Amino acid sequence: MASTEVEPVDTGWVREPADAPSARFGWHGQATKSFMIAGWFCVVALLCMLIGNQRGHIEDIYLVGIAVVLAYFLIRPSIRNRGRWKN
Repeated sequence: MASTEVEPVDTGWVREPADAPSARFGWHGQATKSFMIAGWFCVVALLCMLIGNQRGHIEDIYLVGIAVVLAYFLIRPSIRNRGRWKN
């Protein structure tokens, strides 16, 4: 067997494909809630960096800009999925 091929794994699940990269772990999908918590923590951390001893405020522009872009990507899925039923 070549090194790029996935070895067949008996996972015990009928519907799970054996060639799935996470088949041996039994996990598919994303940890959406964990990603959201980590993302908001990063936004708060970036905004806390505004408190400091900077004389110029160019750093502040970059910190606020990155925090706004990150917050946009965190808010966007909830706006797009508004009114949809969860599967």
